[in-house]
Amino acid sequence: MPRWRTDDLYPSLDHARVDADLAALRTQVTELESTFDRLGVRKGEVVTAEALEQVISGLNAVTLQLVSLRGYINAFASTDSRDALAQQRVGELTTLALPLGPLRSRLTAWLGSLDDAALEAAVQQSEPVREHEHLVRRSVQFARHQMTPQEEDLAARLTPSGAGGWAKLHGNYTSQLGGTFRGERLPVTALRALATEADEAIRREAFDAELAAWKDAELVCAACLNGVKGEAGTLARRRGFADPVEPSLLTNAIDRATLDAMQAAVVRSLPDFRRYFAAKARALGKTGLDWWDLFAPVGRSETEWTYAAGARFVENQFRAYSDKLGDFAARAFQEDWVDAGPRDGKRGGAFCMGWKGDASRILMNHSPSLDSVSTLAHELGHGYHNLLKAPRTPLQRETPMTLAETASIFCETIIQNAALEQAQGEEKLYVLETQLMGHAQVVVDIHSRYLFERAVYEKREQRELTAQEFSDLMTWAQRETYGDALDTLHPYMWAVKTHYYSSSFYNYPYTFGLLFGLGLYAQYEQARADGTVADFQARYDDLLSSTGLADARTLAQRFGIDLHAPEFWEGSLNVIRAQIDEYVRTVG
Repeated sequence: MPRWRTDDLYPSLDHARVDADLAALRTQVTELESTFDRLGVRKGEVVTAEALEQVISGLNAVTLQLVSLRGYINAFASTDSRDALAQQRVGELTTLALPLGPLRSRLTAWLGSLDDAALEAAVQQSEPVREHEHLVRRSVQFARHQMTPQEEDLAARLTPSGAGGWAKLHGNYTSQLGGTFRGERLPVTALRALATEADEAIRREAFDAELAAWKDAELVCAACLNGVKGEAGTLARRRGFADPVEPSLLTNAIDRATLDAMQAAVVRSLPDFRRYFAAKARALGKTGLDWWDLFAPVGRSETEWTYAAGARFVENQFRAYSDKLGDFAARAFQEDWVDAGPRDGKRGGAFCMGWKGDASRILMNHSPSLDSVSTLAHELGHGYHNLLKAPRTPLQRETPMTLAETASIFCETIIQNAALEQAQGEEKLYVLETQLMGHAQVVVDIHSRYLFERAVYEKREQRELTAQEFSDLMTWAQRETYGDALDTLHPYMWAVKTHYYSSSFYNYPYTFGLLFGLGLYAQYEQARADGTVADFQARYDDLLSSTGLADARTLAQRFGIDLHAPEFWEGSLNVIRAQIDEYVRTVG
Protein backbone atom coordinates (compact mmCIF):
# COMPACT_ATOMS: atom_id res chain seq x y z
CA MET A 1 0.00 0.00 0.00
CA PRO A 2 1.19 3.54 -0.66
CA ARG A 3 3.30 5.58 1.71
CA TRP A 4 3.16 9.32 1.78
CA ARG A 5 5.61 11.42 -0.15
CA THR A 6 8.00 13.56 1.87
CA ASP A 7 10.74 14.59 -0.56
CA ASP A 8 8.70 17.48 -1.93
CA LEU A 9 9.60 19.33 1.29
CA TYR A 10 13.10 18.07 2.11
CA PRO A 11 15.34 15.30 0.74
CA SER A 12 15.86 13.74 4.18
CA LEU A 13 15.62 14.40 7.90
CA ASP A 14 19.36 14.99 8.17
CA HIS A 15 19.57 17.29 5.14
CA ALA A 16 21.26 20.67 5.57
CA ARG A 17 18.07 22.48 4.53
CA VAL A 18 16.25 21.04 7.54
CA ASP A 19 18.99 22.38 9.80
CA ALA A 20 18.89 25.73 8.03
CA ASP A 21 15.11 26.06 8.34
CA LEU A 22 15.17 25.04 11.98
CA ALA A 23 17.81 27.71 12.58
CA ALA A 24 15.77 30.27 10.66
CA LEU A 25 12.68 29.40 12.69
CA ARG A 26 14.67 29.75 15.91
CA THR A 27 15.71 33.24 14.79
CA GLN A 28 12.11 34.11 13.92
CA VAL A 29 10.92 33.01 17.36
CA THR A 30 13.66 35.05 19.07
CA GLU A 31 12.80 38.12 16.99
CA LEU A 32 9.12 37.66 17.82
CA GLU A 33 9.97 37.60 21.53
CA SER A 34 11.88 40.87 21.04
CA THR A 35 8.88 42.36 19.23
CA PHE A 36 6.60 41.43 22.12
CA ASP A 37 9.01 43.06 24.58
CA ARG A 38 9.46 46.18 22.46
CA LEU A 39 5.71 46.67 21.99
CA GLY A 40 4.91 46.01 25.65
CA VAL A 41 2.74 42.96 24.97
CA ARG A 42 1.88 42.05 28.52
CA LYS A 43 -0.98 42.38 30.97
CA GLY A 44 -1.93 45.95 31.84
CA GLU A 45 -0.05 47.63 28.97
CA VAL A 46 -1.85 49.82 26.43
CA VAL A 47 -3.09 48.03 23.32
CA THR A 48 -2.86 49.96 20.05
CA ALA A 49 -4.04 48.84 16.64
CA GLU A 50 -0.57 49.40 15.19
CA ALA A 51 1.12 47.21 17.79
CA LEU A 52 -1.53 44.52 17.42
CA GLU A 53 -0.97 44.49 13.65
CA GLN A 54 2.74 43.79 14.15
CA VAL A 55 2.05 41.04 16.67
CA ILE A 56 -0.47 39.30 14.41
CA SER A 57 1.89 39.55 11.43
CA GLY A 58 4.77 38.07 13.41
CA LEU A 59 2.72 35.19 14.76
CA ASN A 60 1.38 34.36 11.30
CA ALA A 61 4.90 34.29 9.81
CA VAL A 62 6.27 32.00 12.53
CA THR A 63 3.27 29.65 12.41
CA LEU A 64 3.49 29.32 8.63
CA GLN A 65 7.08 28.09 8.85
CA LEU A 66 6.31 25.89 11.83
CA VAL A 67 3.47 23.97 10.12
CA SER A 68 5.66 22.57 7.33
CA LEU A 69 8.56 21.66 9.60
CA ARG A 70 6.27 20.01 12.13
CA GLY A 71 4.43 18.09 9.40
CA TYR A 72 7.66 16.86 7.81
CA ILE A 73 9.19 15.65 11.07
CA ASN A 74 5.92 14.08 12.22
CA ALA A 75 5.73 12.20 8.92
CA PHE A 76 8.71 10.14 10.11
CA ALA A 77 8.01 10.03 13.84
CA SER A 78 4.40 8.86 13.43
CA THR A 79 5.24 6.04 11.01
CA ASP A 80 8.29 4.67 12.84
CA SER A 81 8.61 5.38 16.55
CA ARG A 82 12.00 3.62 16.50
CA ASP A 83 13.45 6.24 14.16
CA ALA A 84 16.00 7.84 16.49
CA LEU A 85 16.68 10.80 14.21
CA ALA A 86 12.96 11.56 13.93
CA GLN A 87 12.63 11.51 17.72
CA GLN A 88 15.63 13.82 17.97
CA ARG A 89 14.08 16.21 15.46
CA VAL A 90 10.79 16.16 17.38
CA GLY A 91 12.69 17.19 20.49
CA GLU A 92 14.52 19.96 18.65
CA LEU A 93 11.34 21.40 17.22
CA THR A 94 9.48 21.15 20.52
CA THR A 95 12.22 23.05 22.33
CA LEU A 96 12.55 25.59 19.55
CA ALA A 97 8.79 26.31 19.50
CA LEU A 98 8.49 26.34 23.28
CA PRO A 99 8.46 30.17 23.61
CA LEU A 100 5.35 30.39 21.40
CA GLY A 101 3.13 29.10 24.21
CA PRO A 102 4.17 31.84 26.64
CA LEU A 103 3.90 34.43 23.85
CA ARG A 104 0.31 33.41 23.12
CA SER A 105 -0.41 33.64 26.86
CA ARG A 106 1.07 37.14 26.91
CA LEU A 107 -1.03 38.13 23.92
CA THR A 108 -4.16 36.82 25.64
CA ALA A 109 -3.37 38.72 28.85
CA TRP A 110 -2.58 41.89 26.89
CA LEU A 111 -5.86 41.77 24.97
CA GLY A 112 -7.76 40.89 28.14
CA SER A 113 -7.19 44.40 29.43
CA LEU A 114 -9.37 45.85 26.64
CA ASP A 115 -12.80 47.08 27.62
CA ASP A 116 -15.62 46.99 25.05
CA ALA A 117 -14.93 50.48 23.71
CA ALA A 118 -11.19 49.92 23.33
CA LEU A 119 -11.82 46.56 21.69
CA GLU A 120 -14.16 48.08 19.11
CA ALA A 121 -11.70 50.89 18.43
CA ALA A 122 -8.80 48.49 17.83
CA VAL A 123 -10.91 46.39 15.47
CA GLN A 124 -12.21 49.36 13.49
CA GLN A 125 -8.87 51.16 13.14
CA SER A 126 -7.01 48.34 11.38
CA GLU A 127 -7.97 46.05 8.52
CA PRO A 128 -5.54 43.26 9.57
CA VAL A 129 -6.92 43.39 13.10
CA ARG A 130 -10.48 43.36 11.77
CA GLU A 131 -9.63 40.24 9.74
CA HIS A 132 -8.56 38.57 13.00
CA GLU A 133 -11.44 39.90 15.10
CA HIS A 134 -12.53 36.41 16.20
CA LEU A 135 -9.04 35.70 17.55
CA VAL A 136 -9.05 38.99 19.44
CA ARG A 137 -12.48 38.43 20.98
CA ARG A 138 -11.65 34.84 21.96
CA SER A 139 -8.45 36.06 23.58
CA VAL A 140 -10.47 38.46 25.71
CA GLN A 141 -12.62 35.50 26.83
CA PHE A 142 -9.59 33.36 27.65
CA ALA A 143 -7.99 36.25 29.54
CA ARG A 144 -10.72 36.02 32.17
CA HIS A 145 -9.29 32.60 33.06
CA GLN A 146 -5.60 33.32 33.16
CA MET A 147 -3.22 32.95 36.04
CA THR A 148 -0.58 35.58 36.63
CA PRO A 149 1.71 36.23 33.64
CA GLN A 150 4.59 34.54 35.46
CA GLU A 151 2.48 31.46 36.19
CA GLU A 152 1.21 31.24 32.61
CA ASP A 153 4.75 31.51 31.30
CA LEU A 154 5.95 28.77 33.63
CA ALA A 155 3.00 26.49 32.78
CA ALA A 156 3.65 26.82 29.06
CA ARG A 157 7.38 26.13 29.41
CA LEU A 158 6.80 23.08 31.61
CA THR A 159 4.34 21.47 29.18
CA PRO A 160 6.95 19.46 27.19
CA SER A 161 8.29 17.90 30.37
CA GLY A 162 4.84 17.64 31.98
CA ALA A 163 1.65 16.62 30.19
CA GLY A 164 3.35 16.85 26.81
CA GLY A 165 6.09 14.50 27.96
CA TRP A 166 3.59 12.00 29.35
CA ALA A 167 1.62 12.10 26.09
CA LYS A 168 4.78 11.55 24.05
CA LEU A 169 5.77 8.60 26.23
CA HIS A 170 2.33 7.03 25.82
CA GLY A 171 2.38 7.48 22.05
CA ASN A 172 5.88 6.09 21.56
CA TYR A 173 5.47 3.26 24.04
CA THR A 174 2.13 2.00 22.78
CA SER A 175 3.15 2.26 19.11
CA GLN A 176 5.71 -0.48 19.85
CA LEU A 177 3.30 -2.59 21.87
CA GLY A 178 2.48 -6.08 20.59
CA GLY A 179 0.95 -9.39 21.55
CA THR A 180 1.13 -13.05 20.61
CA PHE A 181 -1.58 -14.36 18.31
CA ARG A 182 -1.45 -18.02 17.24
CA GLY A 183 2.26 -18.20 17.80
CA GLU A 184 3.09 -14.95 16.00
CA ARG A 185 3.90 -11.60 17.59
CA LEU A 186 1.75 -8.85 16.09
CA PRO A 187 1.63 -5.07 16.73
CA VAL A 188 -1.33 -4.13 18.87
CA THR A 189 -2.73 -2.19 15.89
CA ALA A 190 -2.78 -5.43 13.89
CA LEU A 191 -4.47 -7.25 16.77
CA ARG A 192 -7.16 -4.59 16.89
CA ALA A 193 -7.60 -4.84 13.11
CA LEU A 194 -8.53 -8.51 13.53
CA ALA A 195 -11.74 -7.33 15.22
CA THR A 196 -13.20 -7.04 11.71
CA GLU A 197 -12.68 -10.73 10.89
CA ALA A 198 -15.75 -12.86 10.12
CA ASP A 199 -14.48 -15.78 12.23
CA GLU A 200 -15.46 -15.21 15.88
CA ALA A 201 -12.64 -17.45 17.09
CA ILE A 202 -10.11 -15.11 15.46
CA ARG A 203 -11.80 -12.03 16.89
CA ARG A 204 -11.90 -13.46 20.39
CA GLU A 205 -8.29 -14.70 20.36
CA ALA A 206 -7.12 -11.33 19.05
CA PHE A 207 -9.15 -9.56 21.76
CA ASP A 208 -7.57 -11.75 24.46
CA ALA A 209 -4.09 -11.11 23.04
CA GLU A 210 -4.77 -7.38 22.91
CA LEU A 211 -5.96 -7.27 26.52
CA ALA A 212 -2.88 -9.21 27.61
CA ALA A 213 -0.70 -6.60 25.86
CA TRP A 214 -2.50 -3.73 27.56
CA LYS A 215 -2.27 -5.55 30.90
CA ASP A 216 1.52 -5.59 30.52
CA ALA A 217 1.48 -1.88 29.66
CA GLU A 218 -0.99 -0.74 32.34
CA LEU A 219 1.54 0.69 34.79
CA VAL A 220 3.15 2.91 32.17
CA CYS A 221 -0.20 4.00 30.74
CA ALA A 222 -1.61 4.72 34.21
CA ALA A 223 1.40 6.87 35.07
CA CYS A 224 0.94 8.78 31.80
CA LEU A 225 -2.78 9.34 32.35
CA ASN A 226 -2.28 10.42 35.96
CA GLY A 227 0.34 12.91 34.77
CA VAL A 228 -1.78 14.35 31.97
CA LYS A 229 -5.02 14.65 33.94
CA GLY A 230 -3.29 15.81 37.12
CA GLU A 231 -1.70 18.74 35.30
CA ALA A 232 -4.86 19.65 33.37
CA GLY A 233 -7.06 19.51 36.47
CA THR A 234 -4.66 21.65 38.48
CA LEU A 235 -4.44 24.29 35.76
CA ALA A 236 -8.23 24.37 35.33
CA ARG A 237 -8.66 25.08 39.04
CA ARG A 238 -5.91 27.69 39.13
CA ARG A 239 -7.47 29.45 36.14
CA GLY A 240 -10.84 29.69 37.86
CA PHE A 241 -12.86 27.33 35.70
CA ALA A 242 -15.96 25.79 37.26
CA ASP A 243 -14.84 22.28 36.25
CA PRO A 244 -12.42 20.62 33.80
CA VAL A 245 -15.12 20.56 31.11
CA GLU A 246 -15.36 24.35 30.96
CA PRO A 247 -11.94 24.99 29.37
CA SER A 248 -12.87 22.57 26.57
CA LEU A 249 -16.01 24.59 25.84
CA LEU A 250 -13.89 27.69 25.21
CA THR A 251 -11.40 25.72 23.16
CA ASN A 252 -14.15 24.12 21.08
CA ALA A 253 -16.04 27.41 20.56
CA ILE A 254 -19.34 26.21 22.01
CA ASP A 255 -21.22 27.05 25.18
CA ARG A 256 -22.57 24.87 27.98
CA ALA A 257 -26.14 25.07 26.65
CA THR A 258 -25.01 23.58 23.32
CA LEU A 259 -23.16 20.72 25.03
CA ASP A 260 -26.08 20.01 27.37
CA ALA A 261 -28.62 19.99 24.52
CA MET A 262 -26.48 17.59 22.50
CA GLN A 263 -25.66 15.26 25.38
CA ALA A 264 -29.30 15.07 26.45
CA ALA A 265 -30.26 14.05 22.93
CA VAL A 266 -27.48 11.43 22.95
CA VAL A 267 -28.77 9.89 26.18
CA ARG A 268 -32.29 9.74 24.69
CA SER A 269 -30.89 7.87 21.69
CA LEU A 270 -29.12 5.12 23.66
CA PRO A 271 -32.15 2.75 23.71
CA ASP A 272 -32.29 2.99 19.92
CA PHE A 273 -28.64 2.02 19.60
CA ARG A 274 -29.30 -0.92 21.91
CA ARG A 275 -31.92 -2.08 19.38
CA TYR A 276 -29.16 -2.07 16.81
CA PHE A 277 -26.81 -4.04 19.08
CA ALA A 278 -29.56 -6.60 19.78
CA ALA A 279 -30.25 -7.00 16.06
CA LYS A 280 -26.54 -7.41 15.35
CA ALA A 281 -26.33 -10.13 18.00
CA ARG A 282 -29.21 -11.97 16.27
CA ALA A 283 -27.47 -11.59 12.93
CA LEU A 284 -24.37 -13.20 14.43
CA GLY A 285 -26.44 -15.99 15.95
CA LYS A 286 -25.86 -14.84 19.53
CA THR A 287 -28.10 -13.76 22.38
CA GLY A 288 -25.85 -10.81 23.18
CA LEU A 289 -22.76 -9.09 21.84
CA ASP A 290 -19.28 -9.35 23.25
CA TRP A 291 -16.77 -6.55 22.79
CA TRP A 292 -14.98 -8.49 20.08
CA ASP A 293 -18.25 -8.49 18.08
CA LEU A 294 -18.62 -4.71 17.83
CA PHE A 295 -16.66 -4.55 14.57
CA ALA A 296 -17.64 -7.98 13.28
CA PRO A 297 -18.91 -7.95 9.67
CA VAL A 298 -22.61 -8.52 9.15
CA GLY A 299 -24.04 -9.19 5.73
CA ARG A 300 -21.76 -9.96 2.85
CA SER A 301 -19.98 -7.71 0.41
CA GLU A 302 -19.13 -8.83 -3.07
CA THR A 303 -17.30 -5.54 -3.52
CA GLU A 304 -13.53 -5.66 -3.34
CA TRP A 305 -12.55 -3.11 -0.71
CA THR A 306 -8.80 -3.14 -1.27
CA TYR A 307 -7.07 0.19 -0.81
CA ALA A 308 -6.83 0.77 -4.57
CA ALA A 309 -10.49 -0.13 -5.15
CA GLY A 310 -11.55 2.02 -2.20
CA ALA A 311 -9.57 5.00 -3.48
CA ARG A 312 -11.26 4.72 -6.89
CA PHE A 313 -14.68 4.51 -5.23
CA VAL A 314 -13.96 7.56 -3.08
CA GLU A 315 -12.79 9.64 -6.02
CA ASN A 316 -15.83 8.68 -8.13
CA GLN A 317 -18.34 9.45 -5.38
CA PHE A 318 -16.64 12.70 -4.47
CA ARG A 319 -16.94 13.69 -8.13
CA ALA A 320 -20.65 12.82 -8.04
CA TYR A 321 -20.97 15.52 -5.37
CA SER A 322 -18.86 18.08 -7.25
CA ASP A 323 -15.98 18.22 -9.70
CA LYS A 324 -14.08 20.33 -7.19
CA LEU A 325 -14.20 17.60 -4.55
CA GLY A 326 -13.44 14.90 -7.13
CA ASP A 327 -10.44 16.80 -8.48
CA PHE A 328 -9.21 17.25 -4.94
CA ALA A 329 -9.30 13.49 -4.25
CA ALA A 330 -7.55 12.74 -7.55
CA ARG A 331 -4.80 15.19 -6.66
CA ALA A 332 -4.33 13.67 -3.20
CA PHE A 333 -3.83 10.21 -4.70
CA GLN A 334 -1.63 11.40 -7.56
CA GLU A 335 0.62 13.39 -5.25
CA ASP A 336 0.93 10.53 -2.70
CA TRP A 337 -0.61 12.24 0.29
CA VAL A 338 -1.63 8.97 1.99
CA ASP A 339 0.37 6.56 4.15
CA ALA A 340 -2.10 3.69 4.00
CA GLY A 341 -0.92 0.41 5.53
CA PRO A 342 -0.30 -0.75 9.12
CA ARG A 343 3.23 -1.72 10.16
CA ASP A 344 5.32 -2.13 13.28
CA GLY A 345 6.22 1.19 14.93
CA LYS A 346 3.49 3.13 13.12
CA ARG A 347 0.89 4.99 15.15
CA GLY A 348 -2.57 3.46 15.23
CA GLY A 349 -5.75 5.12 14.02
CA ALA A 350 -5.87 7.82 11.38
CA PHE A 351 -5.24 11.56 11.07
CA CYS A 352 -4.77 14.35 8.56
CA MET A 353 -2.13 17.05 9.02
CA GLY A 354 -1.25 20.22 7.19
CA TRP A 355 1.78 20.01 4.91
CA LYS A 356 2.63 22.96 2.69
CA GLY A 357 0.37 25.49 1.00
CA ASP A 358 -3.01 23.83 0.49
CA ALA A 359 -1.62 20.26 0.64
CA SER A 360 -2.09 17.75 3.47
CA ARG A 361 -0.79 14.35 4.51
CA ILE A 362 -3.03 11.50 5.69
CA LEU A 363 -2.11 8.57 7.93
CA MET A 364 -4.38 5.54 8.21
CA ASN A 365 -4.14 1.80 8.85
CA HIS A 366 -6.14 0.27 6.01
CA SER A 367 -7.96 -3.05 6.22
CA PRO A 368 -10.07 -4.43 3.33
CA SER A 369 -13.48 -3.14 4.43
CA LEU A 370 -15.96 -0.38 3.67
CA ASP A 371 -15.27 0.97 7.15
CA SER A 372 -11.65 1.55 6.22
CA VAL A 373 -12.67 3.19 2.93
CA SER A 374 -14.96 5.44 4.98
CA THR A 375 -11.94 6.35 7.11
CA LEU A 376 -10.07 7.34 3.95
CA ALA A 377 -12.99 9.55 2.91
CA HIS A 378 -13.14 11.00 6.43
CA GLU A 379 -9.48 12.02 6.43
CA LEU A 380 -9.72 13.37 2.88
CA GLY A 381 -12.56 15.52 4.20
CA HIS A 382 -10.09 17.06 6.62
CA GLY A 383 -7.74 17.62 3.69
CA TYR A 384 -10.50 19.32 1.71
CA HIS A 385 -11.14 21.54 4.73
CA ASN A 386 -7.44 22.45 4.76
CA LEU A 387 -7.65 23.26 1.05
CA LEU A 388 -10.50 25.72 1.60
CA LYS A 389 -8.77 27.35 4.59
CA ALA A 390 -5.47 27.73 2.71
CA PRO A 391 -6.13 31.33 1.53
CA ARG A 392 -6.57 32.38 5.18
CA THR A 393 -3.70 33.34 7.46
CA PRO A 394 -2.42 30.65 9.84
CA LEU A 395 -4.17 32.34 12.78
CA GLN A 396 -7.43 32.46 10.82
CA ARG A 397 -7.15 28.73 10.08
CA GLU A 398 -7.20 27.76 13.77
CA THR A 399 -10.37 25.68 13.93
CA PRO A 400 -12.06 24.25 17.04
CA MET A 401 -12.40 20.51 16.95
CA THR A 402 -16.19 20.71 16.94
CA LEU A 403 -16.10 22.38 13.52
CA ALA A 404 -12.98 20.52 12.37
CA GLU A 405 -15.08 17.36 11.97
CA THR A 406 -17.69 18.95 9.67
CA ALA A 407 -16.08 18.19 6.31
CA SER A 408 -14.82 14.77 7.37
CA ILE A 409 -18.27 13.58 8.47
CA PHE A 410 -19.84 15.06 5.33
CA CYS A 411 -17.39 13.21 3.06
CA GLU A 412 -17.81 9.98 4.99
CA THR A 413 -21.59 10.28 4.58
CA ILE A 414 -21.21 10.74 0.83
CA ILE A 415 -19.32 7.44 0.60
CA GLN A 416 -21.60 5.42 2.85
CA ASN A 417 -24.81 6.67 1.24
CA ALA A 418 -23.42 5.94 -2.22
CA ALA A 419 -22.53 2.40 -1.16
CA LEU A 420 -26.02 1.94 0.28
CA GLU A 421 -27.74 3.17 -2.90
CA GLN A 422 -25.87 0.57 -4.96
CA ALA A 423 -26.42 -2.31 -2.54
CA GLN A 424 -29.01 -5.08 -2.48
CA GLY A 425 -29.65 -8.00 -0.13
CA GLU A 426 -26.65 -9.06 1.91
CA GLU A 427 -24.61 -6.19 0.49
CA LYS A 428 -27.20 -3.72 1.77
CA LEU A 429 -26.99 -5.22 5.24
CA TYR A 430 -23.20 -4.97 5.06
CA VAL A 431 -23.37 -1.26 4.23
CA LEU A 432 -25.98 -0.54 6.91
CA GLU A 433 -23.76 -2.35 9.39
CA THR A 434 -20.78 -0.22 8.39
CA GLN A 435 -22.77 2.98 8.85
CA LEU A 436 -24.25 2.04 12.20
CA MET A 437 -20.99 0.59 13.49
CA GLY A 438 -19.37 3.99 12.93
CA HIS A 439 -22.31 5.94 14.32
CA ALA A 440 -22.36 3.75 17.43
CA GLN A 441 -18.70 4.50 18.04
CA VAL A 442 -19.19 8.26 17.69
CA VAL A 443 -22.40 8.45 19.73
CA VAL A 444 -22.40 5.55 22.20
CA ASP A 445 -18.71 4.84 22.73
CA ILE A 446 -17.74 8.51 22.66
CA HIS A 447 -20.34 9.19 25.36
CA SER A 448 -18.75 6.47 27.48
CA ARG A 449 -15.37 8.17 27.00
CA TYR A 450 -16.88 11.50 28.04
CA LEU A 451 -18.37 9.97 31.20
CA PHE A 452 -15.08 8.20 31.95
CA GLU A 453 -12.97 11.32 31.58
CA ARG A 454 -15.31 13.41 33.69
CA ALA A 455 -15.17 10.79 36.45
CA VAL A 456 -11.37 10.55 36.21
CA TYR A 457 -11.01 14.29 36.77
CA GLU A 458 -13.27 14.14 39.82
CA LYS A 459 -11.22 11.36 41.43
CA ARG A 460 -7.82 12.61 40.23
CA GLU A 461 -8.44 15.80 42.19
CA GLN A 462 -8.04 13.75 45.38
CA ARG A 463 -5.10 11.50 44.42
CA GLU A 464 -3.47 9.44 41.69
CA LEU A 465 -5.49 6.49 40.43
CA THR A 466 -4.27 2.94 40.03
CA ALA A 467 -4.50 1.07 36.73
CA GLN A 468 -7.28 -1.06 38.19
CA GLU A 469 -9.26 2.05 39.15
CA PHE A 470 -8.94 3.38 35.59
CA SER A 471 -10.20 0.04 34.30
CA ASP A 472 -13.11 0.01 36.77
CA LEU A 473 -14.14 3.52 35.74
CA MET A 474 -13.88 2.52 32.09
CA THR A 475 -16.17 -0.48 32.44
CA TRP A 476 -18.61 1.58 34.54
CA ALA A 477 -18.81 4.20 31.77
CA GLN A 478 -19.28 1.51 29.12
CA ARG A 479 -22.09 -0.06 31.12
CA GLU A 480 -23.77 3.34 31.48
CA THR A 481 -23.92 3.76 27.70
CA TYR A 482 -24.04 0.26 26.21
CA GLY A 483 -26.40 -0.94 28.95
CA ASP A 484 -27.05 -4.67 28.81
CA ALA A 485 -26.29 -4.85 25.08
CA LEU A 486 -22.77 -6.15 25.74
CA ASP A 487 -21.84 -9.25 27.71
CA THR A 488 -18.11 -8.40 27.58
CA LEU A 489 -16.52 -4.97 27.99
CA HIS A 490 -13.05 -3.54 27.26
CA PRO A 491 -11.45 -2.42 30.54
CA TYR A 492 -8.37 -0.96 28.83
CA MET A 493 -9.95 1.49 26.42
CA TRP A 494 -8.46 4.22 28.63
CA ALA A 495 -5.03 2.99 27.55
CA VAL A 496 -5.99 2.40 23.90
CA LYS A 497 -7.30 5.85 23.07
CA THR A 498 -4.53 8.40 22.59
CA HIS A 499 -7.08 11.21 22.81
CA TYR A 500 -7.09 10.99 26.61
CA TYR A 501 -3.42 11.86 26.60
CA SER A 502 -3.35 14.68 24.05
CA SER A 503 -5.92 17.08 25.50
CA SER A 504 -8.99 17.33 27.70
CA PHE A 505 -12.34 16.02 26.48
CA TYR A 506 -11.08 15.12 23.05
CA ASN A 507 -14.29 13.09 22.67
CA TYR A 508 -17.62 14.92 22.55
CA PRO A 509 -16.48 17.14 19.63
CA TYR A 510 -16.64 14.00 17.48
CA THR A 511 -20.31 13.58 18.39
CA PHE A 512 -20.88 17.25 17.62
CA GLY A 513 -19.12 16.81 14.28
CA LEU A 514 -21.20 13.76 13.36
CA LEU A 515 -24.57 15.29 14.23
CA PHE A 516 -23.70 18.70 12.76
CA GLY A 517 -22.40 17.03 9.60
CA LEU A 518 -25.55 14.89 9.28
CA GLY A 519 -27.68 18.02 9.72
CA LEU A 520 -25.81 19.75 6.90
CA TYR A 521 -26.01 16.65 4.71
CA ALA A 522 -29.79 16.62 5.18
CA GLN A 523 -29.85 20.19 3.88
CA TYR A 524 -27.74 19.09 0.90
CA GLU A 525 -30.25 16.37 0.06
CA GLN A 526 -33.06 18.93 0.29
CA ALA A 527 -31.08 21.21 -2.04
CA ARG A 528 -30.81 18.34 -4.55
CA ALA A 529 -34.58 17.97 -4.43
CA ASP A 530 -35.06 21.74 -4.83
CA GLY A 531 -32.50 22.15 -7.60
CA THR A 532 -30.36 24.50 -5.47
CA VAL A 533 -27.25 22.34 -5.08
CA ALA A 534 -24.87 24.96 -6.46
CA ASP A 535 -26.05 27.48 -3.87
CA PHE A 536 -25.67 24.94 -1.05
CA GLN A 537 -22.17 23.96 -2.20
CA ALA A 538 -21.04 27.58 -2.31
CA ARG A 539 -22.37 28.26 1.19
CA TYR A 540 -20.92 24.98 2.48
CA ASP A 541 -17.44 25.76 1.12
CA ASP A 542 -17.66 29.25 2.59
CA LEU A 543 -18.58 27.73 5.97
CA LEU A 544 -15.51 25.45 5.86
CA SER A 545 -13.30 28.38 4.90
CA SER A 546 -14.65 30.38 7.85
CA THR A 547 -14.36 27.89 10.71
CA GLY A 548 -11.59 29.96 12.30
CA LEU A 549 -13.52 33.21 11.99
CA ALA A 550 -16.53 32.67 14.27
CA ASP A 551 -17.91 30.39 16.98
CA ALA A 552 -19.92 27.28 16.17
CA ARG A 553 -23.32 28.73 16.97
CA THR A 554 -22.76 31.81 14.77
CA LEU A 555 -21.66 29.69 11.81
CA ALA A 556 -24.52 27.23 12.29
CA GLN A 557 -27.02 30.07 12.07
CA ARG A 558 -25.97 30.59 8.44
CA PHE A 559 -27.86 27.36 7.73
CA GLY A 560 -30.77 28.14 10.03
CA ILE A 561 -29.46 25.80 12.74
CA ASP A 562 -29.95 26.62 16.43
CA LEU A 563 -27.47 24.57 18.45
CA HIS A 564 -29.41 25.21 21.65
CA ALA A 565 -32.55 23.63 20.23
CA PRO A 566 -33.15 19.96 21.09
CA GLU A 567 -34.99 19.64 17.77
CA PHE A 568 -31.79 20.04 15.75
CA TRP A 569 -29.94 17.28 17.59
CA GLU A 570 -33.00 15.02 17.53
CA GLY A 571 -33.32 15.62 13.78
CA SER A 572 -29.77 14.42 13.15
CA LEU A 573 -30.25 11.43 15.45
CA ASN A 574 -33.49 10.61 13.64
CA VAL A 575 -31.42 10.02 10.51
CA ILE A 576 -29.54 7.35 12.46
CA ARG A 577 -32.76 5.99 13.97
CA ALA A 578 -34.13 5.47 10.46
CA GLN A 579 -30.99 3.49 9.60
CA ILE A 580 -31.45 1.41 12.75
CA ASP A 581 -35.08 0.70 11.78
CA GLU A 582 -33.96 -0.43 8.33
CA TYR A 583 -31.21 -2.57 9.83
CA VAL A 584 -33.60 -4.27 12.26
CA ARG A 585 -36.08 -4.98 9.43
CA THR A 586 -33.33 -6.36 7.21
CA VAL A 587 -31.96 -8.64 9.94
CA GLY A 588 -35.49 -9.82 10.73
